[in-house]
Amino acid sequence: MKIAIVGAGAIGGLLGGHLARIGVEVTLIARGPHLAAIREKGLRIAKSESDFTVRPKAVEDPKEAGPQDYVIVTLKSPAVAAMAEKMTPLLRDDTAVVMAVNGLPWWYFHGLEGPLQGRQLASLDPDGVQWKLIGPERVLGCVVYPAAEVAEPGVISHISGDRFSIGEPSGDVSERARILSRLLIDAGLKAPVKRDIREEIWVKLWGNVAFNPLSALTGATLAQICANDATRSLAKSMMTEAENVAKAVGVHMPIDIDRRIAGAAAVGEHKTSMLQDLERGRQMEIDAIIGSVAELARLVAVETPTIDAILALIRQKASLLHLYP
Repeated sequence: MKIAIVGAGAIGGLLGGHLARIGVEVTLIARGPHLAAIREKGLRIAKSESDFTVRPKAVEDPKEAGPQDYVIVTLKSPAVAAMAEKMTPLLRDDTAVVMAVNGLPWWYFHGLEGPLQGRQLASLDPDGVQWKLIGPERVLGCVVYPAAEVAEPGVISHISGDRFSIGEPSGDVSERARILSRLLIDAGLKAPVKRDIREEIWVKLWGNVAFNPLSALTGATLAQICANDATRSLAKSMMTEAENVAKAVGVHMPIDIDRRIAGAAAVGEHKTSMLQDLERGRQMEIDAIIGSVAELARLVAVETPTIDAILALIRQKASLLHLYP
């Protein structure tokens, strides 16, 4: 079994480290000091109750890895299109590509019955590069729950969480999904195979569409946003609009908004990924997390005035800081 991890940062490194520990032939696609450190000292996964080091193959050019059984993409969403052509040497006709990327996925309408079947969203894949070069038929959906960070080059700090939900866009429980699930479970992670991966994508996105931009605009943590009446109300308005968009494409949230907000508050003084990216001067996942919902809302004729206003503000802030597009 050969598995390549494209984007071996925090989440990619966490996955690759656990798989390599059980003997899977893993290749990490990385770059810069992180790549150099992995090659020299191995990849260390550090958590409060455990700590281990593995020495998987690590390369910058995917050509050096060759064709794979699975390719797990853990890049930030704005970076995927630029990497798509470089990924092609990894792909056979039967290679499964696991899109472990935040936000609404570019393959969302592949095989989905209804008037939007096969629709491609410009906010997610502006030139159709991912659709053409990766191909939606290769995709396994994935929702990522762990929190991790690159503590220093070659070292992944595993903060919390161990679940990676996976699922076929078709809703089938396929053999390739079962095999990957078993590998991840053997590696010490949770990996349920979901018949409706889109519902789980929306449940995670539901919170992200509000809390990510609000945190980046205000500098507030999840707990601070939820404790403040004004920002909590603003988050609830955005989530109500997002829920209406989800319903329009056939997704019904399994919990109510107040429970979802309470879950975010319970995370505590945590900075969202968008705020962390802003503070580190990195491009934010604005279009995947917010822009895609606004674009989809126009397609299904759902009004999203609060989302649209916050989207305009975060795009403006990011543009002024040269972090968007």
